[in-house]
Amino acid sequence: MHTASSSPAAVQHDGLDRLLISFDSAIRTVFAEHTATRPCPQPETEGSALSDEQKRLSAALMRVNHVGEVCAQALYASQAWGTKDPALKAQFDAAAREETDHLAWTEQRLKELGGRTSLLNPLWYAGAFGIGLLAARAGDGVSLGFVVETERQVEAHLNSHLDRLPEGDTASRAIVRQMRDDEVEHADAALAAGGQALPAPVRGLMKLAAKVMTFTAHRI
Repeated sequence: MHTASSSPAAVQHDGLDRLLISFDSAIRTVFAEHTATRPCPQPETEGSALSDEQKRLSAALMRVNHVGEVCAQALYASQAWGTKDPALKAQFDAAAREETDHLAWTEQRLKELGGRTSLLNPLWYAGAFGIGLLAARAGDGVSLGFVVETERQVEAHLNSHLDRLPEGDTASRAIVRQMRDDEVEHADAALAAGGQALPAPVRGLMKLAAKVMTFTAHRI
């Protein structure tokens, strides 16, 4: 006796469930306050008082970092949706949970600095979700390769912020260092899981898109 693995109605129902879950995730990422599962990284030494100009610079850089975490949530959500491999989906979900810590940390630091998150976060999320879904549709190897390249670029980006943040802003610097270390782990895990190297033109487009996002989020 032959039994179908899934009926058209079941497939449609599953697709609707995933759509609703993705929509809920988007709303919570963009508009809700986030709670970290790990304590916020603390500096080894106490920082010095920051001038108004230094606070503005730190807030602008942390706003950019917050946007990066909004995009990371969208990318991992769409890539988890796009894969049929349960183990890979679990890997994407675990990485997204760590990125939620980053969201909470950067939000907290922005408040301490008197800054705000980007007004364009809904746009950033939507764009990143679409890109992640395209990567997922290209296959797990490409999707994982996209994670590797993204996280490598984020690592370089965070290193540049460590160069730019005021020396006295040890609180922001501690957060950025931990974020960088987490991104390195995500890239290594994606590579070990079978991530494929992306063509040079694709890597170049990713860098260009990141520059546009960074320039805009620094101001808006």
